[in-house]
Amino acid sequence: MEAFNKILLKAASAILLMLLPVAVNAQYMTELYLTDVNNDVAKTAAQQNISKLLTQFNIAYTDSATVNFEGIDIMPAAQKTIEDMWKNSPFRCGDTEIIERCLNTHDKNFQVRNIPVFMKDDEEKEEYQEVVISFNKKGTVVDFHTAISSNLYVKVIKKGSDVTDLRYRQIILDYVEQFRTAYNTKDMPFLEQIYSDDALIITGKVIKTAPSEINSFMPEAKVVYNKQSKKEYLTNLARVFKANKRIHVTFDDLKVMKHPAKEGYYGVTLKQGYSSDRYSDTGYLFLLWDFNNPDAPQIHVRTWQPEMLNATTRLPEEEIFTCNDFDIK
Repeated sequence: MEAFNKILLKAASAILLMLLPVAVNAQYMTELYLTDVNNDVAKTAAQQNISKLLTQFNIAYTDSATVNFEGIDIMPAAQKTIEDMWKNSPFRCGDTEIIERCLNTHDKNFQVRNIPVFMKDDEEKEEYQEVVISFNKKGTVVDFHTAISSNLYVKVIKKGSDVTDLRYRQIILDYVEQFRTAYNTKDMPFLEQIYSDDALIITGKVIKTAPSEINSFMPEAKVVYNKQSKKEYLTNLARVFKANKRIHVTFDDLKVMKHPAKEGYYGVTLKQGYSSDRYSDTGYLFLLWDFNNPDAPQIHVRTWQPEMLNATTRLPEEEIFTCNDFDIK
């Protein structure tokens, strides 16, 4: 009888050990349910893939480990983006269940937005962000990037004047989000590709001039501008990436302006927050995009201007660059 009880105990222990990984994984599990998908194969496969991916984020975050992609159908480029983001800011999904509608993208894939994550910074603080995941007709994850706020996204989309303009705005927002993610992940190949060879790069810097006759006591603040070529800008940027472990870029107050004369050209103005190991600032970023080839859009002009001239004076709104400041031929 005693021998029989020992056998039962061993069997029970073996079953418990088999079930333990399932129980451990269950506490980190996040399940995604998609709506508005007209492809059942893509829907089922994507739900499984993305649910596994979000669950693996939670497990890796808790264990201070790297993400395990085994059993997840994901393209190498999307996996690399996640791995690069993970080096700077590991993240987790706090929800156990997510129900989101699916969007159709310009490249005939699908996209799910508003996926909530908490990203950890160097000081072990958590910052709320949202990510965007795209997948193809097979349900394979093809793209992953951080999102602008849902309010900003809806605000820009609602201003679409017609079907073509609406399509361009969706493409613009998608690339703006990828552009931001490229800085956070130090993705130089993407930035090499997105800037046109003749891109004009302008950066503003506040300097204080000598007191004037009108104000003989206080120096005056003004912005001086430095012009760079694409090669000069990217060479300097590569040095910045190398010198800093973490780059964190945020976008706010996004405005999209259709160029009044050039078809397919759009100006995008954003309020940009930038922080790194050694430096931080806030300013206005203007990007002049050419979307005549939606599969390979390019930036022809990039400008940055400081938000504040001094502790109390903001850069006047009429001085912020727009499409009207650049002659496109």
